Amino acid sequence: MLERRKQMERPKPVKPRLKVDSRRAAGIFSSYLARNVTQVEPEDCRDVLEAYGIPFAPMEVATDVETAKELAGAMGYPVVLKIVSPQIVHKTDVGGVVLGIEGPKELEEAYEDMVGRARRKVPGAEIQGVSVQKMVPQGRELILGMVRDPQFGPLVMVGLGGIYVEAFRDVSFRLAPLTRWDASQMLRELKAYPLLEGLRGEEAADIEAVYETLIRISRLAADNPALSEMDINPLMVYNAGGGSTCVDIRMTLGG
Repeated sequence: MLERRKQMERPKPVKPRLKVDSRRAAGIFSSYLARNVTQVEPEDCRDVLEAYGIPFAPMEVATDVETAKELAGAMGYPVVLKIVSPQIVHKTDVGGVVLGIEGPKELEEAYEDMVGRARRKVPGAEIQGVSVQKMVPQGRELILGMVRDPQFGPLVMVGLGGIYVEAFRDVSFRLAPLTRWDASQMLRELKAYPLLEGLRGEEAADIEAVYETLIRISRLAADNPALSEMDINPLMVYNAGGGSTCVDIRMTLGG
C-alpha cells in the first residue's frame, strides 16, 4: 500500500516508447481463454516474448525422440532437453533438464531417461514431450517476472535467478508501469547487485539490457489483463554490451 501511494504521488511518468506487437500477444492469450486453458505452451510463450521484443534462446518442442533429433540437428549441437508437462513446474527437481548434449546418440539416451524419470517421480503427469533448446553461453542468472495483485494490479519482479531463487529469495518488486528509474532501483535493492557491477576485476554485466527487459515485461503485463503470472528463469545476462537472453519462460492466465 505504501509503494502504491508513493507511485501515485510521483509525477506521471513518461511512457517509454517501445515497438511491440500487442495484437499478436493478445490474440495468443485470447485463443487460450476461449478454450479455458490457463497454462501457455512454451512455443506460444516465446511468440509473446517476440511480440514484445524480449530476446530468447531458440527452442522447439518434440513429442518423440526422432523429432527431437531432427530439431537438434537443425539448431546445431550442443543442446538442452527439458521435460514439458503442465504438472511439472520445477523441472530440475525431477531430473527434467539435461544440459550440454553433444550428439544424436546422447540425445536419444537423455530423452528416454528424462521421460522415464518424470513418469516415476510425478505419476499421472501429462508428459507432452520435451523442449529442445540451443545451449546458450553462461552468464549471470537472474529471474524476472510478474504477478497480478487483485487490488493493485501487475507487480514486476527481479531477483537472483537459476536454482538458488527459493534458497536466497533475493528479489525486488515494483508496481507496473515501470520507468527506467524504477528498474534501476529494483536492481540496486538486490543483495546480488555487486555481482552485476563486477567483482575483483570481472567485467560488469549488461545492466542496461536488464532495465530494457523489465520495462518490456511491465508493458506486457499492463497491456494484457489476462496474464496473471509470468516467470523468466533464468534470464542469462552477459557482459556489458552483450545483451541478455531468456532461457526458460512460464506464463499463466487467469484474468
